[in-house]
Amino acid sequence: MPRRNRPPRRVIAPDVRYNSIHVEMFINRMMYGGKKSTARNIMYQALGQIEERLKRDPVEVFDVALRNVTPIVEVKARRVGGSTYQVPVEVSPHRARSLAMRWLLGFARSRGGRGMVSKLSAEIIDAFHGQGNTVKRKDDTHRMAEANKAYAHFR
Repeated sequence: MPRRNRPPRRVIAPDVRYNSIHVEMFINRMMYGGKKSTARNIMYQALGQIEERLKRDPVEVFDVALRNVTPIVEVKARRVGGSTYQVPVEVSPHRARSLAMRWLLGFARSRGGRGMVSKLSAEIIDAFHGQGNTVKRKDDTHRMAEANKAYAHFR
């Protein structure tokens, strides 16, 4: 990471089918070894399953699920006088969205089940309902920040 100035953020074009930037960002994060068409097929099939099960707009369900797992605060290790403190800091919107997508994808991959399509759709549906491992991770992060609120002055 450069010390002087930050490089500009890349502008991501929305996906073809749903015209959503978040769906395209998720597809890019899901991709392994440059296999974007495979990642795109998995995502679209998962959104199709979501639409079948919930009878709602899948992109709306995906956006609500992302909102439900997006963290507001996190803890960062800060070294002061020989000891390390977990200091709570607010998360920027870009990093918060990135963390939410990373958590959703990670827990979907580690979930038991048959095939990535069903695992991903189940994780998104759980996040939409405010339950599951991803929501638990967000709550744990918030709880840790709340517990270490006493060290906020080290920010």
